Amino acid sequence: MDFSSFGEKFTRHAGITQLMDDLNQGLTNPDAIMLGGGNPAPIPAMLDQFQQQAQALLESGDLVRAMANYDGPQGKDRFIGALADLLRRELGWDITARNIALTNGSQNAFFYLFNLLAGEFPDGRKKKVLFPLAPEYIGYADSALSEDHFVAYKPTIEKLPEGQFKYHVDFEHLEVGDDIGVICVSRPTNPTGNVLTDEEIEHLDQIARAKGIPLLLDNAYGVPFPGIIFSDVKPFWNTNTILCMSLSKLGLPGTRCGIVIAQEPIIQAITNLSGIINLAPGSLGPAMAIPMIESGDIITLSEQVVKPFYRERANLAVKLLREAIPDPRFHIHKPEGALFLWLWFEDLPIHCAELYQRLKEKNLLIVPGHYFFPGIDDPDWRHSQECIRLNYAQNEDLVRRGIAILADEINALYA
Repeated sequence: MDFSSFGEKFTRHAGITQLMDDLNQGLTNPDAIMLGGGNPAPIPAMLDQFQQQAQALLESGDLVRAMANYDGPQGKDRFIGALADLLRRELGWDITARNIALTNGSQNAFFYLFNLLAGEFPDGRKKKVLFPLAPEYIGYADSALSEDHFVAYKPTIEKLPEGQFKYHVDFEHLEVGDDIGVICVSRPTNPTGNVLTDEEIEHLDQIARAKGIPLLLDNAYGVPFPGIIFSDVKPFWNTNTILCMSLSKLGLPGTRCGIVIAQEPIIQAITNLSGIINLAPGSLGPAMAIPMIESGDIITLSEQVVKPFYRERANLAVKLLREAIPDPRFHIHKPEGALFLWLWFEDLPIHCAELYQRLKEKNLLIVPGHYFFPGIDDPDWRHSQECIRLNYAQNEDLVRRGIAILADEINALYA
């Protein structure tokens, strides 16, 4: 069957589709050790919270009402109003319900935003999305209708004690031309766990304002929820910021609830797109989260349950990796947030894609790092071929077994 240009672009192989295929394989293959996908951990205290809320919704009839009726294209009014109140109260942000829209997951939101703010314009101009620091999220790379939609810059690499390192924005070489429509960063960064400093965010905000373009922050792991951020940094939003959040990493990925916080024209555009493409965003996620948002418990749970759980898991995984792979050419990006460790095997004698295949044959699923550099036009850059992403959020036994398999392969390659 012949597909249109749209069809050809969105049916070809992509890193995000491989990731989701692997996730499905990990769920159906009992021998698979799934350390590749972005599924959040089943935290018992959070599962208990969701169970209680689902039961309360069922008993009140609100669960059936949520499933039996459309919300408006902007999203569930009560959820949006409660979230605006929470952000004003807890963070002091000057926003109202008119500054918030819901989407069917963050991936949906970024598809809208990347194509609203970049691509072909009616007057013939073409604008791009700028990633000031790559690696960046694997799902961005194929979220554009046009080709040549992204441009990115290599980071500076700061080597740290105990075999760690940290990426920084290379402001010395960063250029933001008139062909840039939006600057985008994730904070914490998927895949690396990097958290841009307050100074880096403020500098990017200054550049965006000077250029008259928005700064788009992917806050899927950040504050105020789910709070999977271990660095002492400030939440950031202003009238030139588009902030994207989600219920997924709180523990509700199946509800596909993304949140966009922005100026009213952006929210109206997102609302119109949702009405045309989806009719309305889903209702279940907002219905589940409303009581936690109205009470403020969503912040308490993020700070007292979610963050400590992932911090402990990250520290354990780092310890196990350092013990299993003592070679000084092995580096771990400083774990500052998110669900992942970013592993750099300096001078790796094979491409990370081949390493991925070798590990997959041993039933260990990770994600090869070369997928995480959208907009970097340098196929010979060795660093992009020497890294992998590892999800440390699975149960301890699986993480230990997975690290043992990885260590056997890496130690043999370095021997």
